Amino acid sequence: MANLFSFIARSFFNLSSFSFLLLFLLSFSSFTATEAYDPLDPNGNITIKWDIMSWTADGYVAVVTIFNFQQYRHIQAPGWTLGWKWSKKEVIWSMMGGQTTEQGDCSRFKGNIPHCCKKDPTVVDLLPGTPYNQQIANCCKGGVLNSWVQDPATAGSSFQVSVGQAGTTNKTVRVPKNFTLKAPGPGYTCGPAKIVKPSRFVTADKRRVTQALMTWNVTCTYSQFLAQKTPTCCVSLSSFYNETIVPCPQCACGCQNTSQPGSCVDPKAPHIASVVPSTGKNNYAPLVQCTSHMCPVRVHWHVKQNYKEYWRVKVTITNFNYNMNYTQWNLVVQHPNFDNLTQIFSFNYKSLTPYTAINDTAMLWGVKFYNDLLSQAGQLGNVQSELLFRKDKATFTFEKGWAFPRRIYFNGDNCVMPPPDTYPWLPNGSSHQLISTLSLLTTLLAAMAFLLGYA
Repeated sequence: MANLFSFIARSFFNLSSFSFLLLFLLSFSSFTATEAYDPLDPNGNITIKWDIMSWTADGYVAVVTIFNFQQYRHIQAPGWTLGWKWSKKEVIWSMMGGQTTEQGDCSRFKGNIPHCCKKDPTVVDLLPGTPYNQQIANCCKGGVLNSWVQDPATAGSSFQVSVGQAGTTNKTVRVPKNFTLKAPGPGYTCGPAKIVKPSRFVTADKRRVTQALMTWNVTCTYSQFLAQKTPTCCVSLSSFYNETIVPCPQCACGCQNTSQPGSCVDPKAPHIASVVPSTGKNNYAPLVQCTSHMCPVRVHWHVKQNYKEYWRVKVTITNFNYNMNYTQWNLVVQHPNFDNLTQIFSFNYKSLTPYTAINDTAMLWGVKFYNDLLSQAGQLGNVQSELLFRKDKATFTFEKGWAFPRRIYFNGDNCVMPPPDTYPWLPNGSSHQLISTLSLLTTLLAAMAFLLGYA
């Protein structure tokens, strides 16, 4: 009998442990291949529009425009890289507003040498300050594209390309294949080019409308799973009513590699200057500070104060990456009380409504020339602000972790949240007990019924 009760107790505790382990694992479930569909930005994509503006002796002149229709995911330095594969034996005679990274083998040409003869050219944007005779409208931003919500005026980039050996009519031209977009690393998957209705253009005096001779579009979507093997940010939590500070989960973005010195930077090291690159240089590969979570970015949500009709939160973003200054950074936070946000200090704010009628998602970003640059790891490597919420008597509570966000994105990447059972609870929060008395009583009654039936 004693052995049977011992077995039931062990099984119950193991089941409870398994359930919390399952919850913990589910907190990482957002980093799967299905992340190509973003529930907070279901229609977000990057669209590449290819407009043929005129015919030439052996081809055409086209304007290629990259539109970033993503609400909060942008392309930062060193910028975008666009590639494709020609369908025939096309060459690029000349370009404006952009350039190919390689010329390729043009030995078969004599006299006039093309700009690029590669079967699969790769194009990058020109840098700011490019001479005017090499520019076109909306070019030369160094490949940097803002997100659609932050600044739609700078969410597009264009270049002009003169293509030869391509055909000179709509019936003889063939669309390129296998488009690729890097921003600056992997993550985007591009679909096939689709011929669409020609683009229309209105003249400056708005009295005449012209149109492209032929237009095709390419749509590229982002997947965090493809962009990097590990997450790029994590979330820590704290509150005024509990002394517990919930840190980022252990190894949230990877574990320290003790067998490989130099895989992370010890901020107390005496020769740190020789390890860290010079200030202002951006490198795609992160060089992070040695921490328990090993994330380049940490977002801390602190429930700061409680008033009669309001409550206040402090948000701090810390950069642990010695290789990256995050320009035009942004934060997306999902919390049920954003419908009652009263005031926000030193951050810009816009409400996002991915679920149409429910206002529980907010986009936050820095004030231009003030805190829109999140500096690399060090004393200046953080930005912070406070949010003031009005209490909604129908929904407001500090119990069961309600005051903490459900989901946080940094620069469009889903951050690792702490397991739900570790959230700071109210001092009298009996629901924080792992096993309730009712559950234990139910188990004992089931055991007794089993014994009586067995007898």
